[in-house]
Amino acid sequence: MHPRHDTVAGLWRAAEDRDWSTYADFFAPDVVCDMRQTRERVRGREDWVRFNSEYPGDWHVTVQRVVADDDGAVSWVEVRIGEHVETGVSFFRFDDDGRVSSIVDFWPEPYEPPAGREHLVERY
Repeated sequence: MHPRHDTVAGLWRAAEDRDWSTYADFFAPDVVCDMRQTRERVRGREDWVRFNSEYPGDWHVTVQRVVADDDGAVSWVEVRIGEHVETGVSFFRFDDDGRVSSIVDFWPEPYEPPAGREHLVERY
């Protein structure tokens, strides 16, 4: 496994465990997270940890996949809040010390497909 894979898997594990001190250690002090659907930006490790620790509800994260190389990493996660499940895709960049320096998050909402392609697809 690439070390960046272990970093991303570790930060999600720390988030699930609500181990905010360990979670913070994965991020550069000046980390920036952009959330594209809501057009929000969080700047700085302290605010990023607080953003996640104060997120409402009893949420739980399951990592579906992490892909990493020398240029960065991507994770696909599912977050469950009660019966509601959300899918998240996050793109990570790292600083010279191997800490996460930037994140771009995508939390797409499911939607009904356009008509006219039923003969080509299978719905699940």
